[in-house]
Amino acid sequence: MVDQTTIMKSGRCIECGALELDQYSCYEQFGFPLAWEQQNPELYALHFWLVSCYMIQHPSNFTDAGYELLVGLFRDAYDHDWDTATILGENRRRILNVGKIANPLPHEERSRTLKSWTGTINDIYIGGEARAIDNIQKWRDVIRREL
Repeated sequence: MVDQTTIMKSGRCIECGALELDQYSCYEQFGFPLAWEQQNPELYALHFWLVSCYMIQHPSNFTDAGYELLVGLFRDAYDHDWDTATILGENRRRILNVGKIANPLPHEERSRTLKSWTGTINDIYIGGEARAIDNIQKWRDVIRREL
Protein backbone atom coordinates (compact mmCIF):
# COMPACT_ATOMS: atom_id res chain seq x y z
CA MET A 1 0.00 0.00 0.00
CA VAL A 2 1.47 3.35 -1.04
CA ASP A 3 1.08 5.86 1.76
CA GLN A 4 -0.46 8.97 0.21
CA THR A 5 -1.90 10.56 3.34
CA THR A 6 0.64 10.54 6.14
CA ILE A 7 4.20 11.40 6.99
CA MET A 8 5.83 9.47 9.80
CA LYS A 9 8.78 10.97 11.69
CA SER A 10 10.57 9.26 14.56
CA GLY A 11 7.90 6.56 14.53
CA ARG A 12 4.89 8.92 14.79
CA CYS A 13 2.46 10.46 12.33
CA ILE A 14 3.21 14.17 12.20
CA GLU A 15 -0.51 14.92 11.92
CA CYS A 16 -2.46 12.57 14.24
CA GLY A 17 0.39 11.41 16.48
CA ALA A 18 -0.29 7.70 15.91
CA LEU A 19 2.63 5.38 16.47
CA GLU A 20 4.18 3.28 13.74
CA LEU A 21 3.31 -0.29 14.74
CA ASP A 22 4.75 -3.45 13.20
CA GLN A 23 6.47 -1.12 10.69
CA TYR A 24 3.06 0.16 9.50
CA SER A 25 2.31 3.87 9.24
CA CYS A 26 -1.06 5.08 10.48
CA TYR A 27 -2.29 5.01 6.86
CA GLU A 28 -1.20 1.39 6.48
CA GLN A 29 -2.88 0.48 9.79
CA PHE A 30 -6.06 2.09 8.44
CA GLY A 31 -6.02 -0.47 5.62
CA PHE A 32 -6.55 -3.36 8.03
CA PRO A 33 -10.09 -2.50 9.22
CA LEU A 34 -10.98 -1.54 5.65
CA ALA A 35 -10.09 -5.09 4.66
CA TRP A 36 -11.81 -6.67 7.69
CA GLU A 37 -15.09 -4.92 6.95
CA GLN A 38 -15.30 -6.60 3.54
CA GLN A 39 -16.10 -9.89 5.27
CA ASN A 40 -18.20 -8.54 8.14
CA PRO A 41 -21.47 -6.69 7.43
CA GLU A 42 -21.73 -5.46 11.04
CA LEU A 43 -18.28 -3.94 10.79
CA TYR A 44 -19.00 -2.55 7.32
CA ALA A 45 -22.04 -0.76 8.80
CA LEU A 46 -19.48 1.43 10.63
CA HIS A 47 -17.60 2.36 7.44
CA PHE A 48 -18.56 6.04 7.59
CA TRP A 49 -17.33 6.26 11.18
CA LEU A 50 -14.06 4.46 10.48
CA VAL A 51 -13.23 6.63 7.47
CA SER A 52 -14.39 9.91 8.95
CA CYS A 53 -12.51 9.36 12.23
CA TYR A 54 -9.31 8.70 10.33
CA MET A 55 -9.81 11.60 7.92
CA ILE A 56 -10.74 14.09 10.65
CA GLN A 57 -7.35 13.36 12.17
CA HIS A 58 -5.64 14.07 8.82
CA PRO A 59 -7.01 17.43 7.71
CA SER A 60 -4.16 18.00 5.25
CA ASN A 61 -6.10 15.79 2.82
CA PHE A 62 -8.79 18.46 2.50
CA THR A 63 -9.37 22.04 1.53
CA ASP A 64 -10.64 24.14 4.43
CA ALA A 65 -14.19 23.90 3.05
CA GLY A 66 -13.87 20.14 2.54
CA TYR A 67 -12.68 19.64 6.11
CA GLU A 68 -15.50 21.80 7.48
CA LEU A 69 -17.97 19.70 5.48
CA LEU A 70 -16.56 16.47 6.94
CA VAL A 71 -16.54 17.72 10.53
CA GLY A 72 -20.04 19.17 10.24
CA LEU A 73 -21.40 15.96 8.75
CA PHE A 74 -19.69 13.90 11.46
CA ARG A 75 -21.08 16.09 14.26
CA ASP A 76 -24.61 16.08 12.89
CA ALA A 77 -24.60 12.34 12.16
CA TYR A 78 -23.32 11.61 15.65
CA ASP A 79 -25.55 14.07 17.50
CA HIS A 80 -28.70 12.97 15.66
CA ASP A 81 -27.82 9.25 15.45
CA TRP A 82 -28.26 9.18 11.68
CA ASP A 83 -28.28 5.88 9.81
CA THR A 84 -26.03 5.33 6.82
CA ALA A 85 -28.68 6.25 4.24
CA THR A 86 -29.29 9.58 5.96
CA ILE A 87 -25.55 10.29 6.21
CA LEU A 88 -25.02 9.57 2.52
CA GLY A 89 -28.01 11.66 1.46
CA GLU A 90 -26.95 14.57 3.63
CA ASN A 91 -23.41 14.32 2.28
CA ARG A 92 -24.69 14.47 -1.31
CA ARG A 93 -26.79 17.53 -0.46
CA ARG A 94 -24.00 19.37 1.38
CA ILE A 95 -21.30 18.63 -1.16
CA LEU A 96 -23.14 20.75 -3.70
CA ASN A 97 -22.20 23.85 -1.68
CA VAL A 98 -18.48 23.09 -1.56
CA GLY A 99 -16.08 23.72 -4.42
CA LYS A 100 -13.01 21.58 -3.94
CA ILE A 101 -12.99 18.99 -1.17
CA ALA A 102 -9.65 17.25 -1.66
CA ASN A 103 -6.46 19.22 -1.12
CA PRO A 104 -5.06 19.88 -4.61
CA LEU A 105 -1.48 20.36 -3.36
CA PRO A 106 0.96 17.53 -3.95
CA HIS A 107 1.34 15.23 -0.93
CA GLU A 108 4.81 16.50 0.01
CA GLU A 109 3.79 20.18 -0.18
CA ARG A 110 0.83 20.02 2.20
CA SER A 111 0.92 21.83 5.51
CA ARG A 112 0.53 19.49 8.49
CA THR A 113 0.08 20.32 12.14
CA LEU A 114 0.28 17.78 14.95
CA LYS A 115 -2.81 17.53 17.10
CA SER A 116 -2.81 15.16 20.05
CA TRP A 117 -5.87 12.92 20.02
CA THR A 118 -6.94 10.60 22.81
CA GLY A 119 -7.57 7.83 20.28
CA THR A 120 -6.10 7.06 16.87
CA ILE A 121 -6.09 4.27 14.31
CA ASN A 122 -3.57 2.58 16.62
CA ASP A 123 -6.45 1.55 18.88
CA ILE A 124 -8.32 -0.16 16.05
CA TYR A 125 -5.20 -1.89 14.71
CA ILE A 126 -4.00 -3.10 18.12
CA GLY A 127 -7.45 -4.42 19.05
CA GLY A 128 -7.60 -6.48 15.90
CA GLU A 129 -10.57 -7.64 13.93
CA ALA A 130 -12.29 -9.23 16.93
CA ARG A 131 -12.54 -5.87 18.73
CA ALA A 132 -12.89 -3.60 15.71
CA ILE A 133 -16.59 -2.84 16.12
CA ASP A 134 -16.24 -1.83 19.78
CA ASN A 135 -13.05 0.10 19.12
CA ILE A 136 -14.47 2.05 16.18
CA GLN A 137 -17.47 3.01 18.29
CA LYS A 138 -15.15 4.17 21.08
CA TRP A 139 -13.01 6.10 18.58
CA ARG A 140 -16.13 7.79 17.21
CA ASP A 141 -17.09 8.84 20.76
CA VAL A 142 -13.61 10.19 21.44
CA ILE A 143 -13.49 12.17 18.21
CA ARG A 144 -16.90 13.72 18.92
CA ARG A 145 -15.83 14.82 22.40
CA GLU A 146 -12.60 16.31 21.07
CA LEU A 147 -14.11 18.24 18.16
